[in-house]
Amino acid sequence: MKAVNDKFKLEQPLWTMVLPIIAWIVFFIGEHTSWPLFFIISSIALIGGVLSAVHHAEVIAHRIGEPFGALVLALAVTVIEVSLIVSIMLAGGTDASTLARDTVFAAVMIILNGIVGLSIFVGGLKFKEQTFTLQAVSSVLTILVTISILTLILPNYTFAIIGPFYSTTQLLFVAIITLVLYGSFLFVQNIRHKDYFVVAEDEQEVHQAVPGKNAAILSGVYLMVCLGAVVFLAELLAPGLEHWITAVGAPVSLSGIIIACVVLLPEGLSAIKAAKSNQLQKSFNLSLGSALASIGLTIPTVSILSIFMGLPLTLGINSEATILFLLSLFIIFLSLSTGKTTILQGIVLMVLFCVYLFITIFP
Repeated sequence: MKAVNDKFKLEQPLWTMVLPIIAWIVFFIGEHTSWPLFFIISSIALIGGVLSAVHHAEVIAHRIGEPFGALVLALAVTVIEVSLIVSIMLAGGTDASTLARDTVFAAVMIILNGIVGLSIFVGGLKFKEQTFTLQAVSSVLTILVTISILTLILPNYTFAIIGPFYSTTQLLFVAIITLVLYGSFLFVQNIRHKDYFVVAEDEQEVHQAVPGKNAAILSGVYLMVCLGAVVFLAELLAPGLEHWITAVGAPVSLSGIIIACVVLLPEGLSAIKAAKSNQLQKSFNLSLGSALASIGLTIPTVSILSIFMGLPLTLGINSEATILFLLSLFIIFLSLSTGKTTILQGIVLMVLFCVYLFITIFP
C-alpha cells in the first residue's frame, strides 16, 4: 500500500493541482480589472495551466496505453494551441489571418532547430556521442516534411486563389490528407513498428510506471479544469498581446512564436532532460512527435474552424521563411542521417534557430 501511495504522489505533484485553480482565480479577477501588470500575472497563470494540462494528459496517456495514449496527449496540446490561435484571430487585427500559419511554422522551426539542436548539444557535451534508431527518425521526418510542404509552401503555387491561400475545397482536402498522414504515423509508431520508437530500457520504464486508476480519473478531471482555464485565459489575454506587439513595433509573426513557445515548453523541457539522461531516442520521440502533432492536428482543426466560422486563413509562408525552412529540413536530414550525433550537429541547428529568430524580428 505504501508503494502505491508513493506512486500516486509521484504522478500527482501538488503544483499540478494548485496551478489550475490559481489560473481560474486569475481569470475571474482579470475579468473585472484593467491593471496593466495583471497581463503579466495572467500570462504566468496561463503557462502554469499549460504545464499542468500536459502533465495530466501524460498521466492519462500512460494509463490507457498506446496508441490512444499518444492521441490523448496530442489532442490536449492541440486544444491548447488552437484555443490560443483562435482567441487572437477572433480579437481581430489586420494580420489575424496569418496567426495559425505563423504559430505552426514557429513550432516546427523551434523544434527542428532549437529543441533538437539543444538536446543534441547537451547530450554531446555529456556523452560525446549519442545514438538513436534511424528508422524511427526517418519515419517522423518523412511525414513532417510532407505535411509541412503541403500546408506551408504549396499554397503559394496554386491557382484557385492568387496569393498564399487555399480555396475552400483545397483547404478541406488538405485538412483531410493531413489527418490521414498523421493517423498513419500514429499507426506505425504505436502498432505496426512500435519497436522502432521504443528501446528496451524505455519500454521497461513505461511498464513499471503505469499510473493507477484513481490517479488517471483525477487527472481526467484536472485535465478538463486545466483546458478550460487555458481557453478562457487565452481569450482574456488575446487583445493585450496584440496591443503589446503593436506598441513595441514588433512584427505580428512574433505572436506565433510566443504561442508556440508556451505550447512547446513542457515537451521541450522533457526532451532536453531525456537527452541529458542519454535517452536520445526518447528525446526525439518527444520533440519531433510534438512538431508532427502541432502541424498535423492544428492545421486541420484551424482550417475547419475557419471554413465554418468564416475566418480568413493565410497558410503560405514568404520567400525568406521558405528558404530558412528548406535549409532547416536539409540540415536536419544530414544531421540525423547516420544514427549518431555529436555537439557539432547541435551547434549548427542552434545557429539556424538564432538566424530564424533574427530574421523574424528584423526581416
